[in-house]
Amino acid sequence: MKKLLFGFALAGFFLNLPAQDVRTNSSDLISRPLSLVDCLNTALQQNAAILKAKNDLEASHGVVIQTRAIALPQVHASGQYRDTDKNATENFPGTSVPHENWNAGVQILQSIYQGGKTVAALRAAGATKKQALAQYDTAIADALLSTRLAYYDVLLANQQVTVHEASVNLLQKELEDQQHRYDAGTVPKFNLLRAQVAVANERPAMIQAKNNFRIAKNNLSNLLGYNLPRDIWEDVPLNLTDTLDDAPYQINLPDAIQQALSQRSELMALRKGEQLQELNIVNAKSGYKPNVSVFAGYNWFNAQFTPPVELDHDIHGWNAGAQLSWDIFDGLLTRGKVIQAKALYEKSKTDVADESRQIELEVRTAYSQFIEAKEVLDSQHAVQEQADEALREARARAEAGTGTQLDVLDAETALTQARTTQVQALHDYDTARARLQRAIGENMIATVATK
Repeated sequence: MKKLLFGFALAGFFLNLPAQDVRTNSSDLISRPLSLVDCLNTALQQNAAILKAKNDLEASHGVVIQTRAIALPQVHASGQYRDTDKNATENFPGTSVPHENWNAGVQILQSIYQGGKTVAALRAAGATKKQALAQYDTAIADALLSTRLAYYDVLLANQQVTVHEASVNLLQKELEDQQHRYDAGTVPKFNLLRAQVAVANERPAMIQAKNNFRIAKNNLSNLLGYNLPRDIWEDVPLNLTDTLDDAPYQINLPDAIQQALSQRSELMALRKGEQLQELNIVNAKSGYKPNVSVFAGYNWFNAQFTPPVELDHDIHGWNAGAQLSWDIFDGLLTRGKVIQAKALYEKSKTDVADESRQIELEVRTAYSQFIEAKEVLDSQHAVQEQADEALREARARAEAGTGTQLDVLDAETALTQARTTQVQALHDYDTARARLQRAIGENMIATVATK
């Protein structure tokens, strides 16, 4: 198994990455083949949405520090020097006031009671950190799902090109056969014209398939954070090693819903938001209560009246005390804050309940689509073999004179349709499985690596 570069519980690892441009140029694409796990690991390091989410996570760390600051002591230092014009200094008889003055001091202030605000701030810091990590996990899960689906889109587009090229080649051989028969005078010109029309009708589908392949590779390259040279257009150098597969995936709907409700990071983030809103009520109610703090300090200043009155003769000493403040009436400001905080708390509870329903709906929808894709895929297993056999029979009958050219063309069209449907069914199965796993909240890389 390839080494996994990421576990959602290890989000802190990315906080230590250097702040630099890690986008890779096109030469790195050409240098190595890319499995689906390789692409997911590359997206973890280079995808723009993940990099921006990492910046948001770092910013939230700053918010946590700010929130915690209310509980820590505050240390202030100050100093001043002043020189005054002697003519602007008034002296009393027998005294001399210096025209130069300085003072300095340091003070430490520690809040010991703020009506519950301090404890709420410490709890809010922890909740904010967990909420930010959950939001980061959500951004990563969304980006990895997009990368996985884009990988499947490239595989589908590549297979569709192969199918339509094979169809054109098949029809081209039929055209050549009809041309030889027409030249030999064994078939009418109508047969030749019908073969020419069949080839011409299939070419647009092949051209469209090639364009879809180009677009799919560009989209995947963008999600991987690659900077493609502007002169690369026709063939984006992506060498994908995995294929569309029908690997089984078993889970029942009740377990899927239960797993989603316990694992989805979106719901976890909203629950932490609910906790923060509850703490905001405590914070708002602290306005009804007094604030108590203690302080201590040390001051220096030059002598003003004590001889010798000189600039280098200083007086210094310590001070300490306690202070209390209490807003007896603040114009109903605190009452308004409490009303607002309670309303936002109720709203956050509604958000959690609504998100739970949305997640359950998402799981139900993804599960239903997965079952549909699985049933369609199961129904297509024997179709391509049957279409191949039908084409051989149509050709044999045409050679024997018991069949027509139209039978052959119809069989060739049916074979192309069967191949297209088979590839599309595989793609739909893989994407439905990926969406269901995302809806459940599974670790995308671990899921793919252990598939």
